[in-house]
Amino acid sequence: MSDNQRLLMEGVSDAVGFVGGALAGFWLGQLLGFDIFATGYGTASLVGIVLVGLGGGLGLHAARRWRASRRAKSEQ
Repeated sequence: MSDNQRLLMEGVSDAVGFVGGALAGFWLGQLLGFDIFATGYGTASLVGIVLVGLGGGLGLHAARRWRASRRAKSEQ
């Protein structure tokens, strides 16, 4: 795989992982009653924002682990 293709795959997989994780965190917050768009910065709003951030970080981590496992399989 060329450097350009590898970098493109890295960027796209990072973006998909982050956005997917952030959306999962957002919807989990919605299900639990934490609205990030509520008026003011109350506790429920801040917890919702934290869930979105954690979801984005976990999604990015999952994308990088997926990419590392693909790389390990291709090297064998």
